[in-house]
Amino acid sequence: MIDRRAQRDSSISIFRIIAVACAICVLVYFVFALATGIEPIATVVACALLCIFIFLTLNPDSVRSQYTEETLSVASAMLEDIKGGLTQESARLVCQRILPETRAMTVAITDEDNVLACAGEFEEKLLPDSPIHTLATRYVIEHGIVQSFNRVVDVVGSDGSHNQVPAGIIAPIKVGDRTVGTLKFYYKTPRAVDRTQYALASGFAEILSTQLAIHELEVQKELTARAEVRALQAQINPHFLFNTLNTIASFTRTDPLRARELLREFSSFYRATLDNSGSLIPVSREVAQTKRYLTFEKARFGEDRVLATFDVSEDVEDTLVPAFVIQPIVENAVRHGMGDADALVIDVSVHQDGEDAILISVADNGVGMDQGTAARLFDERSARPDASSPQGGGAGVAMHNISERIHRFYGPHSYTRVESAPGKGTKVLLHLDLSESIFDIQE
Repeated sequence: MIDRRAQRDSSISIFRIIAVACAICVLVYFVFALATGIEPIATVVACALLCIFIFLTLNPDSVRSQYTEETLSVASAMLEDIKGGLTQESARLVCQRILPETRAMTVAITDEDNVLACAGEFEEKLLPDSPIHTLATRYVIEHGIVQSFNRVVDVVGSDGSHNQVPAGIIAPIKVGDRTVGTLKFYYKTPRAVDRTQYALASGFAEILSTQLAIHELEVQKELTARAEVRALQAQINPHFLFNTLNTIASFTRTDPLRARELLREFSSFYRATLDNSGSLIPVSREVAQTKRYLTFEKARFGEDRVLATFDVSEDVEDTLVPAFVIQPIVENAVRHGMGDADALVIDVSVHQDGEDAILISVADNGVGMDQGTAARLFDERSARPDASSPQGGGAGVAMHNISERIHRFYGPHSYTRVESAPGKGTKVLLHLDLSESIFDIQE
């Protein structure tokens, strides 16, 4: 691998040598002009050229611009390296990228207790999982501020060897107010430690800190979404549990074989409910769980009172979606949509909607609701509906939860929509934009 630091130092040196040589030549000409009485115009031109060469010698802006672009490119690549968090592998990639951009002989990254990765001359000495020994590193972790040293520090290697480091810079890697690690530059001589090196160490550490903070927010977002799945279970399942058990109990007297069959199905249903909690499942499994749920409602109300059809495209059956996006909607249709006499007909369809999205539709011919109530069901700015409300209230509790999860999981191009009118039934539409799913961070 070509040492980029050597290229930089060499190009700057060559540039300055040429500029200095030209300046000397112009200066000699200037002295010669004064001695021989050459015309004043030529002397003025010589002075102007001398000033230009001196300026270029002291301010090689074109070279600096090139180096700035290279540093920004490295910073951008670092963001990609650690998008999945600070691990030994991501730390190794970052160290290897940073080293050529500095004058350091070694670049290392640690967590709060151990070395994660190292690149450079000490790469074989500071292996991953080596404990932190230096007091300067401990100080940075404890106080969260950049430290530098220009006196020899003894760094103990993984093999117990003692390694003398003449100078170094140690910068904290932070998530919020908490220091989670350090970025360390070791130098062969104190002269190598200057403002540029200090700025590089601090800047790279801040970039790492920012990306790690973003990663932690993504993880927290996913954990929050999973917690909401469990909250949805807690809202929906208790009443269903008691109603189903009462139904099974009634069959034990009139139809023991039917009761035994329902009990087996009920056991399978709840096992799947617990297994699916907080996880991604195929559309086909969510549909199967919904059908299993309807088995108990048909047993409770009668086979002719609850009718359901399912239309699921083959190309979406294996698509992964969060658990509990269809079954709760169907359950609310049964709870709040069923009239006094007519059968409740529920139509569930799941189809591709464009290249990277699916559309879930749950329609029923139930009692429906007015436009104001329907509009509030998926309006996250409105207060959560009262579960005891006779028209759409209990449904609203579940709808708010599902709507919040979908917007959090699938981003701004996803939507939840309800179409309803009194006496005309209800249709719930869920558009899931898979291309912006937060579950992509797991891949």
